[in-house]
Amino acid sequence: MVKKTKHLTRRGFLQSTPVGLGLGLWANSRTSASTALAQNRPKPREKRLPREVWVGTVTQNLIGAKDYKDMVRKMLMRVEEMVSFEPDIICLPEVFAFENLSTSSPPVSQVAEVPLGEITGPFAEFARKHYCYVVCPTYTKQDGRYYNSAVFIDRQGKAMGEYHKMHPTIGEMNKGMTPGPLDPPVFQTDIGAVGAQICFDIEWYDGWQKLRQAGAEMVFWPSAFAGGRAVNTKAWQNKYVVVSSTHKDTAKICDISGEVIATTGRWSDWICAPVNLEKAFLHTWPFCRRFNEVQAKYGRKIRIKTLYEEEWTIIESRSQDVKVADVLKEFDFQTYEDFIEGADRMQRKNRV
Repeated sequence: MVKKTKHLTRRGFLQSTPVGLGLGLWANSRTSASTALAQNRPKPREKRLPREVWVGTVTQNLIGAKDYKDMVRKMLMRVEEMVSFEPDIICLPEVFAFENLSTSSPPVSQVAEVPLGEITGPFAEFARKHYCYVVCPTYTKQDGRYYNSAVFIDRQGKAMGEYHKMHPTIGEMNKGMTPGPLDPPVFQTDIGAVGAQICFDIEWYDGWQKLRQAGAEMVFWPSAFAGGRAVNTKAWQNKYVVVSSTHKDTAKICDISGEVIATTGRWSDWICAPVNLEKAFLHTWPFCRRFNEVQAKYGRKIRIKTLYEEEWTIIESRSQDVKVADVLKEFDFQTYEDFIEGADRMQRKNRV
């Protein structure tokens, strides 16, 4: 008798191999894959840097489902893959439960919910079980109106609040969606101040800027498309971390300089990577004149990274006992925003 060999698809291989996919690692054997996973698994929470945040995000590539309930189950399976990384917060794609379905999606009026509901409830249980925040995008309803929303769920599995998409498309509005308020909320968490924009919002600047003015340090962007360089641009323009989660192509985590910290790709459909929020964004000149003093005093405890063509510098603490705010004060450094605002005030004062 000839023994039948089960055909192993790319998806099946990725699911069955213990590869550290969260950081885009690839290995040729189970042994090397397990070693890679162990090396890149985050430190226990008590041993991390004070503001080290492990961020998870996914792309919906290659996930198909028969209906939205099936999609919720499959997305839960995808995020379960990253729990060994002990994520602090996970972001899901825009209204993911109603994409890539083999049957027609129900009308928004039938599936829009008041969180926690049929879509957000299972992810609230996931958040409670794994002690992490979840950004769960879905349709919500409020006062007889329907919104494309990002629901923020805390570590205890409770709904913190919602962001309603400020700039829905014409197609969405024709289907009954209402544009959200022009002042997006910022949610205070134990990892920092967070907020959201959704998909088409990236074509406008107002929401992103208002989030920064309100103190956001990390902004999540659930989307139908990847956004490309526009995602990086929103990060450096506003000096906060931007995390995308998409239906297709790549999802990524961009640092405050706009540089990519981690991204999904051909071999990884999700990522979970560390972000250090204990850092400040500076205009390099004139503060660069004292960088040598900082390094002489703090050595490895402070990382100074300069983007020379832009003349931007990132001051980052790599120590449990050094705070960036104290270093800025000690050496008379100003953040980029304070520096530009000071120049702007003098310009207004002296303008004829």
